[in-house]
Amino acid sequence: MAITDVLSETKEKMGKAVDVAKDDFNTVRTGRINPALFQKIPVDYYGTPTPLSQLASLQVPEARTMIVTPYDKTALKEIEKAIATFPNLGASPTNDGTIVRVTIPELTQDRRKEFVKIVKTKGEDAKIAIRNIRRKAKDDLDSQSDVGEDEIARAEKELEAITKSFVDQIDEALKKKEAELLEV
Repeated sequence: MAITDVLSETKEKMGKAVDVAKDDFNTVRTGRINPALFQKIPVDYYGTPTPLSQLASLQVPEARTMIVTPYDKTALKEIEKAIATFPNLGASPTNDGTIVRVTIPELTQDRRKEFVKIVKTKGEDAKIAIRNIRRKAKDDLDSQSDVGEDEIARAEKELEAITKSFVDQIDEALKKKEAELLEV
C-alpha cells in the first residue's frame, strides 16, 4: 500500500471516528428534549432489539416533551418500557393507547455535571480510537520497504498533523456539548 493510500485511508477512518463521537454526544441530553437521544433506544420488538427510530415517529411539540407515535400499536407497551428503563435519561413516558408522551425533568446542576463527565468519557474514548487508527497507520508506514527514510519521516509528520486535526475536532465538539449542558 502506497504512502498516500495509507494517509487517505487514515483520514477516512478518523473522520468516521469523529462522526461517531458527535453522534454519541447527541445521545447525552441537555435541557431540551432531542429526538437524537431516543433514536437508538433499543426496544424489544417481537424478541429482537430494534432501534426506536425504526418503530415510531418522534415529534417535539415543547422543550421538555416528546410524542412517540408507533407505526405498530402492539409495540406501544414495549416502547414505553424501553424509554422508562433507558439509563441517563430520567424520562417519564405515559401511554394513552395510541401514542407515548415522554416528559423529561428539568436538569439539576449536579445532573448537568454528571452529564459533562459522561460526555468527557465519550470524548476520551473517541480520542483513543483515533490514536489506535494512527498507530495502525504508523505500522503500515514503517512496513514500507520500497521508499526512502525521508519519505516515511515526511509521511509520519503528516500523520501527526492529521491526527492532531481530528483530535482538535473532537475537543471542539466536546466544548460545544459541555457549554450546551451547563447552559441554564
